[in-house]
Amino acid sequence: MTSRHQQQPLNMEMEKRILDFCRRIADSRKITGVCICGSNHADDSPNSKVPLEILLIIEWFKPRLMNYVKFFNGKPVIFYAVEKWVFERDVDRGFLGEALAIQLLFPYKPLINERYFKSEEVELKKRLILEILENLVLDFPELSYEIQIEPEYFMYEALLSRALLFPPLYYSISNLLGKKAVEENLKQVMNGYDYALKKLEKEKVIKRLESGRFQISKDFVEKIKSRKTRFINLLRSAQKTLFMSLLGTFPKILVVFSQNRDLLSKLQLLENGRATLSAACALKDPKEYLLVSTSNGLVTLASKMDIEDFAKKVLKVNSGAAVAVEELGGVLNDVYLVKVDVNGEERRVVVKSFKDWSSFKWFPLTLWTFGTRTFALLGHSRLERECATNQFLNSKGFAVPKLLSISHSKRLVFMEYLEGETVEKVVKRIFNAKNEDETREALEIIRKVGETLAKVHAFNIALGDTKPENILVGRNGGICLMDFEQASRNGDKAWDIAEFLYYVGHYAPPLVRIQRIEAVARAFLDGYLGAGGDLKTVKSAGKPKYTKVFSVFVFPHIMLTISSMCLKAEKLRDKYHG
Repeated sequence: MTSRHQQQPLNMEMEKRILDFCRRIADSRKITGVCICGSNHADDSPNSKVPLEILLIIEWFKPRLMNYVKFFNGKPVIFYAVEKWVFERDVDRGFLGEALAIQLLFPYKPLINERYFKSEEVELKKRLILEILENLVLDFPELSYEIQIEPEYFMYEALLSRALLFPPLYYSISNLLGKKAVEENLKQVMNGYDYALKKLEKEKVIKRLESGRFQISKDFVEKIKSRKTRFINLLRSAQKTLFMSLLGTFPKILVVFSQNRDLLSKLQLLENGRATLSAACALKDPKEYLLVSTSNGLVTLASKMDIEDFAKKVLKVNSGAAVAVEELGGVLNDVYLVKVDVNGEERRVVVKSFKDWSSFKWFPLTLWTFGTRTFALLGHSRLERECATNQFLNSKGFAVPKLLSISHSKRLVFMEYLEGETVEKVVKRIFNAKNEDETREALEIIRKVGETLAKVHAFNIALGDTKPENILVGRNGGICLMDFEQASRNGDKAWDIAEFLYYVGHYAPPLVRIQRIEAVARAFLDGYLGAGGDLKTVKSAGKPKYTKVFSVFVFPHIMLTISSMCLKAEKLRDKYHG
């Protein structure tokens, strides 16, 4: 009891000395606020050698920014004295590369004007959340519609991204996460994010789910995706600081800050030489707080699950059970069929591995479609398109393979294996049919494909790869869509129509009767236009922009027939709207 009563007066004495020195610095100028920064603020006893950092905001402070180092009874105390205008510009736009504003990302103890610091903290965190959301949309342009975000994501992402640029921050992170009071520290830090998130919710940038997680609003995603140039928000403020330094706008400010940080780093590293390592271990991967929905529940984007892990965790296979893996082919991806025995029953799962198409061997693909179609080449980009479109179409009632799990870091997607016949085989059956009944039944399937594609397009989704081999006829006769790695919102719908129809022409034997080609194209277009598909989109599919792409493997007379039917599609349209 004695030691506790003795320590409190010492803390009060330390605060008194800090405030007295602040008044000496300010002289006759008005002090806007004073706070003890960082998670060290609770350790302000003179017996500790851990330095205290003091943020002092002064109105009309002529030097703009100064730093002072004082020792009170042997304890180092570092003062950041900054002019109010400069500090607030650093908060709202990163004027000094967040050199001072960053103090508000950690726990702090206000000594003068708590309301001011809380207000600036919320404004800073609101700006950082917006920048983080923007980068999230740019990293996951399709999946960002579906991602569920835990509030803690913003805190960890802001800390980690800045520590990567300035490693000494790991010491502050170590203090934040590595103490017994970690829950109290995190609660204080998250409080500012909670207020900022409420503001952004009112502005309809995000929406709160019943679970307490957040989703990015559709309007915000569309706004960010519409921009032509990507800016990495994290580097904006650092670039501003660099330019100011080169131009000599505020050389003294920057020199003072640099010297101050060097001194603080030395003092901190003397206190704990392993701080950076411990902080790096303590700091969680922010992607652990980004979740996407699957048929087996939510999966974090930090998941590193491989095929063996999937078999154990999701399929509940015993460690000793055999897991058979065989290739299913795939020209541009590795696709595997996984077979496992679950309680005497064979389970089949399709696993797609998304590699980057960065090798020179993929150059002909881009050259072939130059000026007509741009493909997503990066593995993570194709993976997120696959998952986002799958989940969206599933939510709208379309038949798609169930998404079982995702391993974003391994670039693996685990999907349900579906039994059925590909539409490629249906088309070939039409060309080789011996009687009218067989042809009529197959053409009805083609009509359903057109109808299904029109319904997908009505949701402003372009599938991007509509080859008949990517469409399955289920056992109940329904149309199942597969392979969405090139899909996108606001994409090229005419490409979907062109690719399907011209691939139909590709499957046709050279001496096939042209009436068979017309019958397949007419069935598809009947289904598409009958379900409300856009006539202009159909007519665009017949233009040279698309025919030139597929002319390398479709006979000219077949290409001309299909193209002509698309260009004159109003005749079919009039059947439904005439």
